Amino acid sequence: MFGFLLKSFAIIFLFVSVTLSGIYVYLFNQTGKPAETHPFFAHTSKRPLVIAHRGGAGIFPENTLYAFQESWKLGVDILEMDIWETADGKLVVFHDKTLNRTTDGEGNIGEKTLEEIKKLNAAFKFSKDGGQTFPLREQKISVPTLEEVFKALPNARFNIEMKPESPTIAASLCNLIREHNLRDKVIAASVSQSNLDNFRRECSEVATSASFSEVLSFFTYYKTGTGEITARKDFAANTKK
Repeated sequence: MFGFLLKSFAIIFLFVSVTLSGIYVYLFNQTGKPAETHPFFAHTSKRPLVIAHRGGAGIFPENTLYAFQESWKLGVDILEMDIWETADGKLVVFHDKTLNRTTDGEGNIGEKTLEEIKKLNAAFKFSKDGGQTFPLREQKISVPTLEEVFKALPNARFNIEMKPESPTIAASLCNLIREHNLRDKVIAASVSQSNLDNFRRECSEVATSASFSEVLSFFTYYKTGTGEITARKDFAANTKK
């Protein structure tokens, strides 16, 4: 019995050792170099940046043109927002998959046409006192298209998250950015790796955030020290040329 346990332990230990060695060898052989600073970051100051999440959710009705304009007046550095594709292929600024939480409508936003969405009040459920009053219901604030936001705030900087995993959303976003000449004023983001990959192919001149897997790789390089090793390898290779 003892011999069986000892043999099992040895096999497990060998398996773990080989796996960890393989991971280390893989990381050791990953090479890279510092990326050039993108123009999006050229005007960032040394102070922390103020980013209005969803245009200032909680202070203003989230992801509305009203919120973006009011936050920009307050002097924020960047406007963060989320985009979805409508059933007829338009990009609208909205956070949730469904309309239920913030509007007077219901159902999936991706299954509605732009005309249907525009009939809704995007601030219908906005309240600053826990639902006792709803001060903006009479203003009929609509769900904005991304193009409306670009036209209203041509000098702003934007952090735009592509919400649904979609084969077409990256190209649509890229086209709008180019059309409004905002290449240096937008950083694109998504939790979907395929969205980011598609956007980088379509719009290589526009900055993007890192994906979850990319952040994990960076963290792993940092914690294992392989980032420093690969940097030294690159430096040595370059100095020999």
